[in-house]
Amino acid sequence: MTQLELSMALVAELKKRGMKIASVESCTAGLISKIITDAPGSSEIFDLGITTYSNKMKTKMVGVPEDILEKHGAVSPETAKAMAEGIRRVSGADIGVATTGIAGPGGGTPEKPVGLVYTAIATESDVKVSRLMIDHSGADRNSIRTTAAETVLNDVLGLLKHNHNNNL
Repeated sequence: MTQLELSMALVAELKKRGMKIASVESCTAGLISKIITDAPGSSEIFDLGITTYSNKMKTKMVGVPEDILEKHGAVSPETAKAMAEGIRRVSGADIGVATTGIAGPGGGTPEKPVGLVYTAIATESDVKVSRLMIDHSGADRNSIRTTAAETVLNDVLGLLKHNHNNNL
């Protein structure tokens, strides 16, 4: 599925349900927002996308607790979860998505290597956090970002299609 096909399918599914989505992105640098808004009519389902690279802004903009950042770091499942919950709360959207990771080429460590990305999808009833380890051999920043953004949006689309009601 191309990015435009993904965008159009996601927008159509959200419109059909009368639902909205919002995003907060770190390593994907706004790519999720771009993909969603590539589809005509996306303004009906998308009100807000935030890119936060600093811990300070993760706390200020979407309320990620400082103790989570201090204890687990910006690239962690705990931070991804807090980001997704925060954007959902701040925006009033039905679904909040978040990405945080290491797009490289530098910045990786043995514990948190380049290509490690955590995604989160927050709904009213649950938060699904996923760990991606994107092969970065021969890959550049953009390919890691693209894989992460497309993966989380495909996960949202799958979640919607497997839940036939709006009680996500």
